[in-house]
Amino acid sequence: MTNGQRALANYELKKQKLITQLKQFAAENKPIFLNKQTSNVFRPRNNSSAGMDVHQFNQVISIDKDNLIANVEAMISYESLVNECLKYQCLPTVVPELKTITVGGALTGCGIESSSFRYGLVHETVSEFEVLLSDGRVVLCRPDNDYKDLFAGFPNSYGTLGYALRVCIKLYPVKPFVKLTHSHFSEANSYFEAVKNTCLKNRSNDSVGFIEGVVFGKKDFFMTTAEFVDSAPYLSDYTYKTIYYRSIKQRKEDFMTINDYIWRWDTDWFWCSKIFYAQNPILRPLWGKKRLNSKTYLSLRKFFSNNKLAKWIYDSFSKKLESVIQDVQIPIESAAEFLLFFEESIAIKPVWICPTMSYHKDSNFDLYPINFKMLSFEDLEIVINSLI
Repeated sequence: MTNGQRALANYELKKQKLITQLKQFAAENKPIFLNKQTSNVFRPRNNSSAGMDVHQFNQVISIDKDNLIANVEAMISYESLVNECLKYQCLPTVVPELKTITVGGALTGCGIESSSFRYGLVHETVSEFEVLLSDGRVVLCRPDNDYKDLFAGFPNSYGTLGYALRVCIKLYPVKPFVKLTHSHFSEANSYFEAVKNTCLKNRSNDSVGFIEGVVFGKKDFFMTTAEFVDSAPYLSDYTYKTIYYRSIKQRKEDFMTINDYIWRWDTDWFWCSKIFYAQNPILRPLWGKKRLNSKTYLSLRKFFSNNKLAKWIYDSFSKKLESVIQDVQIPIESAAEFLLFFEESIAIKPVWICPTMSYHKDSNFDLYPINFKMLSFEDLEIVINSLI
């Protein structure tokens, strides 16, 4: 028995146990929800009972390097999947920005990243997946079988239609290093025009593989492009003392390993680690390199949200802050107008810009329709003074 066959057999055993657990929950009239180690859902939850245990659905079943397909269990984190894929010099076509995001979560919740101008969203590069339904059945969803409607309706359903257990996801070959170029603009219209033209020019060109942007102010726009290279004259490290988003304004060119580039936002949760004083140059060494990551921040956020004493102490010794996490999709032609409205009405900074184009011209996902010519504008991971 090969490793892949063994992993698939183990998956089938875990699947049967989960089906039995679901039926027990239904028979006892218990609320059905997932019990997993990490979650990037920021809404508070007050579940009084344990959910279904799915944390063991976190393995790579197989990686087909020839056909560039990864067959994985849906609760595997992208950190674990990336680590395994890089052994084969490849990556998932879209790797969402935080290590704690799971493949199943990105499938049902619409994962995005700086490669999305070429590959679209995570669900667009999924060829098939198995879903656990509320009646205990597990069905295989493909765009060409009896469950093609569920295949099309699953993205953006956030677990309301079922839970993904196994996913086949597209990969692509990568090189060991990337070269970053940060371009500055002082006017919104010219900025978004440049973003649009850069995306269209490199849509099918392998030289630039990643495009994104950050807006720091009314006249402070940056577009970052990244391309694969075989070697690098130097390598920047943003996993500890140096903070990535600050480097965008400090240098025009940069080099990173592909692994460090993929997780460039994770160390400081974009820029939101500041709410835990992790960006303070005096306190940062006390955190230590191992604790500077999205998993730590999610755990802390959950602790301060659920522990009344901890929340009181935090509020007493700091400014009252409200975490705002909101993605909005805007056609590229309206992006400058929207940003002006956003600046005048809300004025949160910085803002992450992630251009997105549908992977297939005939993409048809019912709960997340997207025009093939549309680019998305995303405001993500930001902290403001409380409006209350």
